[in-house]
Amino acid sequence: MTAAVAWAKLDDYRDVAPRGAVDFLLRIGERLRGRRLVHVSASRYGRVMVELLNRLVPILNDLGIDTSWEILIGSADFEGIMRTVSRGLMGTEQVVTDAMLARLRAVSAENAARLRLDGDLVMVHDTAPLLLVESRSSSARWVWRYHHDLSSPQPQLWNALRPFAQRYDAVVFSLPRFAAPLTVPRFIVHASVDPLSERNREMPRAEQAAHLERLRVPRDKPFLLQVGRFDRAHDPLGVINAYRHVKKHHDVRLVLAGPPPGPGGDVLAEVQEAASHDPDVSVVSLPPDPQSEVNALERAAVIVLHKPLTTGFGIDVAAAMWKGKPVIGSVAGGIPVQIVSGVTGYTVETVEGAAFRTRQLLSNPELIGRMGAAGREHIRRNFLITRHLGDYLALLALLTR
Repeated sequence: MTAAVAWAKLDDYRDVAPRGAVDFLLRIGERLRGRRLVHVSASRYGRVMVELLNRLVPILNDLGIDTSWEILIGSADFEGIMRTVSRGLMGTEQVVTDAMLARLRAVSAENAARLRLDGDLVMVHDTAPLLLVESRSSSARWVWRYHHDLSSPQPQLWNALRPFAQRYDAVVFSLPRFAAPLTVPRFIVHASVDPLSERNREMPRAEQAAHLERLRVPRDKPFLLQVGRFDRAHDPLGVINAYRHVKKHHDVRLVLAGPPPGPGGDVLAEVQEAASHDPDVSVVSLPPDPQSEVNALERAAVIVLHKPLTTGFGIDVAAAMWKGKPVIGSVAGGIPVQIVSGVTGYTVETVEGAAFRTRQLLSNPELIGRMGAAGREHIRRNFLITRHLGDYLALLALLTR
């Protein structure tokens, strides 16, 4: 990512955000000037949430809101415990002992003594810093921002951690269906895409072609695309089966792109075996930090499929729609919130449904263009980072008034 993109200012979004959105945010920022906002997370690297904070923190400071980003520090055993606890909160049965929970409290207390948590509003992201609330000051307001699905946590674990969540002034989820029952106020803030990031910036055709050539994706015919991990949750084999139905009627390719699998990634071998019988199926192993490559793939595809069996908010759907592509997605996670079925793409529940909708679009190129344009405008109005910024400013105003 270039420095110019990394340090984009709010004014840089005027050409891509809805008309008047930037001026509206500037007016809100003026009213909140001088207040202090502290974000706390477990890392500055990796996930979508981290990438978003990398963009929001400089913009908030530009608005005159003193915004900092604190990082929790823990040893290797702490990180292992946090991975276990995180999986348990998302509903996967885990063994979490009293000693592990005691270790979480001890690390939180150590970090509370080190971190600067004296803001008007402290926003704690996800599981690792949850227990910091034990050390909150009386003057600051505290919000827990949980980015995953907390609707079916492991009961024993949630019984132990729920009292800590109850000590926050509010809890923020990405979807109503992800929210756990709590007595404190709960708010919904959808995930968003940054149109100026490397993943979503405008990209010339020559640059797209160069990336596709490096990835060995042929450009001799239209291609369908799915970007996602090579695991059963993302159902790459189901996408291949849908493509096979489509292939009987339309001469297209299928590109499945994802990061190299970790230990036990047996699904990739199955995908490669299924693809080996068809030269028009390309299985692409993406490089580390593949933002430019995914941008090029999404822009070059004719239709994007996103058919996970389970997912979080699934913001990859919005990223593809921002590039003017109709998306055929499953009904998992936040995908139905992003796709206006029949207007910006389609939601489906079966392989046969995905194949039918893909054939319908390929048989009507004008519909592909119309849905793609509608999808881009839908994302502009509802899922850009400027809307996300407005939601956080509203929380700051409401909770610190």
